[in-house]
Amino acid sequence: MPKTAESSPRTTPGAGEDLLPVRRRATMPRLAWLIGPALVAGVAYLDPGNVASNMTAGARYGYLLVWVVVLGNVMAWLIQYLSAKLGIVTGRSLPETLGTRIRNPWARRAYWLQAELVAMATDIAEVIGGAVALNLLFGIPLVWGGAITGAVSITLLLVQSRRGPRPFEFVVIGLLAVIAIGFSFGVFVAPPDPAGVVAGLVPRFEGTDSVLLAASILGATIMPHAIYAHSALARDRFAPPRALARDRFAPTAPRSGTGPGTGTRPLSERDAPDPALAELRGIPTQRLLRATKWDVTIAMLIAGTVNLCILLLAAANLAGVPGTDSLEGAYAALYAGLGPLVATLFAVGLLASGLASTSVGAYAGAEIMHGLLHVRVPLLARRLVTLIPALIILAIGFDPTVALVLSQVVLSFGIPFALVPLVALTAKADVLGGFRNRVWTTIAGVAASVFLIVLNGVLLFLVLTGA
Repeated sequence: MPKTAESSPRTTPGAGEDLLPVRRRATMPRLAWLIGPALVAGVAYLDPGNVASNMTAGARYGYLLVWVVVLGNVMAWLIQYLSAKLGIVTGRSLPETLGTRIRNPWARRAYWLQAELVAMATDIAEVIGGAVALNLLFGIPLVWGGAITGAVSITLLLVQSRRGPRPFEFVVIGLLAVIAIGFSFGVFVAPPDPAGVVAGLVPRFEGTDSVLLAASILGATIMPHAIYAHSALARDRFAPPRALARDRFAPTAPRSGTGPGTGTRPLSERDAPDPALAELRGIPTQRLLRATKWDVTIAMLIAGTVNLCILLLAAANLAGVPGTDSLEGAYAALYAGLGPLVATLFAVGLLASGLASTSVGAYAGAEIMHGLLHVRVPLLARRLVTLIPALIILAIGFDPTVALVLSQVVLSFGIPFALVPLVALTAKADVLGGFRNRVWTTIAGVAASVFLIVLNGVLLFLVLTGA
């Protein structure tokens, strides 16, 4: 049997192999220390848009759409793993990779514009969610609550930019724990009907409105900015020491004035995995991918369980209660039905959701701009650009719940532009080399993409036609 990269002192780099000296392996970090990026990206699956969609689905249809939450998280596992794999193997995020492969500058700018609008729409939903939570907990006016949410997100981003990815992960994972407790506690106080939960696993609909809610749940679950962010989080988390990698892995911006692609190194050199990347990291790429599978599995289990708890809480306790299709109404119904403790923990979970998810969303927006336009905007300026629209919506008294719904519509437009390139790039040998997708992985990715694109198209049609 031929020796592998983990069993032999040194191997020749080939398809799927890493060059790793013995001295590196002696201090190789344990599996648990490699977990983290997916947990941060997973916060996007627990943002206020998810809360609103799952609450409304449970209150209106009981356990009918349990299967949608489960299906959404199964597809999310595959999508988030492919995103992380791209960042780990190439050392570049999805926006960076697309920024080098889209040669026409106008096409690249157009792609950036739609991605940026998606990031801004996401930010609107998350800031509004944080503002509503502060209003429910402390009576703070919505516009000031939005400003506070934005200020906290700036602080978290400063932690990430100055202290590195690990402290940022710790803070966001701490907020994730608060989210999980806040949204799950009510299920233990008032448990759902087990038979109803099992029946809800059978795929079915009851009318047009249930289709709309199913599309909303999936649209709020699998979001473009989470795909962009995860590839960048994995890249940053496992980046080689800067002193070793500065020259080899620094992005090369195109030079203007001499035609598309001028100033960019050949695609095979830019995008194919470099065997020295694993050596500089001190960790075999295959080991990182194994750790990433565990990371994504844990993150999606947490996100899926919490989303399911939100739906079950509403199904068991808010069915038929009027006004539960808004965050404020759901809080009031929980307060009246289950008491102040459950309602307060729900609001605390909503606040943590807004704070954590808006930080990840802003991180994704900065990466989109850097990767596609090859420019870096100061953190404060970049954050204000995406924060101002949310504050304007809150200041003019626009219905927060309607704003959340409309933000999901914008996200539906962006889904194909993130999913299709992700599946296509991770299937290419000139991008991932021996780590490219297997045939069945690509088939599953294509199937998930087609399903999500069609369902989001249904969502757009139903919303725009008023159905």
